[in-house]
Amino acid sequence: MCGIAGIFDLRGRDEIDSGLLRRMTDSMSHRGPDGSGFHLEPGIGLGHRRLAIIDLSTGDQPIYNEDGTVGIVFNGEIYNYRALAAELSALGHVFKTHSDTETIVHAWEEWGPASLERLSGMFAFALWDSRTETLALARDRVGKKPLYYSIIDGRWLVFGSELKSLIAYPGLPREIDPLAVEDFFAYGYIPDPRTIYAGVHKLPPASSLILRRGEPVPSPAEYWTLRFDATNVADEETVTKALIERFQTAVDARRVADVPLGAFLSGGVDSSGVVALMAGLSDNPVNTFSISFGHRKYDESAYAQAIADRYRTRHHVRVLDGEDTDLVDRLADMYDEPFGDSSAMPTYRVSAVAREQVTVALSGDGGDEVFAGYRRYPWHVTEERLRGLLPKGLRTPIFGMLGKVYPGLAWAPRWLRFRNTFRELALDSVAGYFVNVSPMPGADRRTLYSDSLRRGLGDYDAVEVIARHMRESGTDDPLFQAQYVDFKTWLPGRMLTKVDRASMAASLEVRSPLLDHELVQWAAHLPSSLKLRGSTGKYLLKKALEPYVDSDILYRPKMGFSIPLERWFRDGALAGRIREAVSSEAIRDSGLFDEAVLQRLVQQHQSGLYDYSAELWNVLMFESFLRRVHYGERTEHAGAPLKLAAGA
Repeated sequence: MCGIAGIFDLRGRDEIDSGLLRRMTDSMSHRGPDGSGFHLEPGIGLGHRRLAIIDLSTGDQPIYNEDGTVGIVFNGEIYNYRALAAELSALGHVFKTHSDTETIVHAWEEWGPASLERLSGMFAFALWDSRTETLALARDRVGKKPLYYSIIDGRWLVFGSELKSLIAYPGLPREIDPLAVEDFFAYGYIPDPRTIYAGVHKLPPASSLILRRGEPVPSPAEYWTLRFDATNVADEETVTKALIERFQTAVDARRVADVPLGAFLSGGVDSSGVVALMAGLSDNPVNTFSISFGHRKYDESAYAQAIADRYRTRHHVRVLDGEDTDLVDRLADMYDEPFGDSSAMPTYRVSAVAREQVTVALSGDGGDEVFAGYRRYPWHVTEERLRGLLPKGLRTPIFGMLGKVYPGLAWAPRWLRFRNTFRELALDSVAGYFVNVSPMPGADRRTLYSDSLRRGLGDYDAVEVIARHMRESGTDDPLFQAQYVDFKTWLPGRMLTKVDRASMAASLEVRSPLLDHELVQWAAHLPSSLKLRGSTGKYLLKKALEPYVDSDILYRPKMGFSIPLERWFRDGALAGRIREAVSSEAIRDSGLFDEAVLQRLVQQHQSGLYDYSAELWNVLMFESFLRRVHYGERTEHAGAPLKLAAGA
């Protein structure tokens, strides 16, 4: 696990500023505390920070082919590198290291861009082929590893694993994208390929960007597409057995390391399954790591302990007693752009605990997306079934009227909040699912914005992100549609971004067996009924894990990895902090928001009238981004005026 950065002259061969390249690379020293390396020649500069995992003695980067004409800087792990290396050696390629990174170099020599289809793992890399003056950027299939890029003045391409490496480049255009602001408050993160800055992009998952000097810049090209259908049909016993075999294979592949290895253990289904299978594959006790919260509603530590006891792991627990708010401002430094998942705080804490003992940790990430574990999935499927009972011409006015007259009952459990249900049933599939995933789905979102921001948005609405992906899903099955949308948005944009930045801030590599692309592809072809059985999500995964995990863990209500924001904002440590944020100089100078509306949100939340904790957390994160990143408490751009991209 590493950090990469670089500068490429798209037109000529001007000298690269080596000091600037070093500053860009060293801005991510947390991603690679074990050393740095550079490649410099006229018109191209590649930088690398290394966290040594495999081939500790000879795996330093950049790594080259036999004659030095092809070189690479790489972030991630290739799990099938030994098989690929054997195949490439048989074809005449000579390896100088035992590193998985070198495999990519020789694969590119042999197969060119088609080599991407042969890689199994998590990765982002930049490969320079001096023979054709070609720079290839690529990202893994599900987006575990990040890659940002920007084209400056039509000539210079700059890229890096984190946005902070690009911010270190003095000429980077830093105009706020109004559409990204809208996306952030709609989703709590900014979906790929957009970033907070209009001139900076994320390379989408399963994509490459191949640039040849002197030629026009192409759009990213997708090399893998995940399709959901029900073609994988077999009896339940056969499929259950096949799932465990594939799960074990994925876990085993991710145990390869030349450094200490362990696993996160939350006490949920997915992490418990990972630990159970790791224990069965290991001759030594597995190192496991958990966070224990003082508040019972959020604490799963007893379930984690039960798994640890059953498999006799070396279990390490950090107790977070009280209000763990010390990280609030540091989150802006970790994520570089507004990021609204508050579980980033405990994710960083458990990563820091793990790093005290190991360098690599396996996690249960991806189980909910792959096997339909989110509670919103049965809601969406049920709502779609009800929508189908009435034509839209009748459904919209009937349910719209019921949504207006039925009392709100915001305090009640969801199944009693019929007002929201009626409103959702009046919507189409796209808008209905948007309501299920958005912390602020209604027209109230725009009341936060200033007139200038609303002008900048024009007719744009963040629901268009979901609409586009639903159109591309290629299926009419409502569960498959929702899963496809989540694989394009929620998974790379929120879940994997959260884990990557939080773990790398602690210099820890995290591997996700349930996101093995062959397992994901196999599961995508399972019938909906094997994933979602009534209101039970992850049906097949739970059945498969019954011999390995106790039923009171498998079938208990889902808790998630969350913190008590509602209380913290109302009368806890964040109560004063949010009042300061909505009146801060950064918010005022940005000109993006209606300050009176922000202050009213705080007042209504703190009076107990409404729960606006999700909305207030996003406001707090945006203010922290403005103050610490954009206006530059920690960058050379201190005092830079905020600019909106054209159209505002």
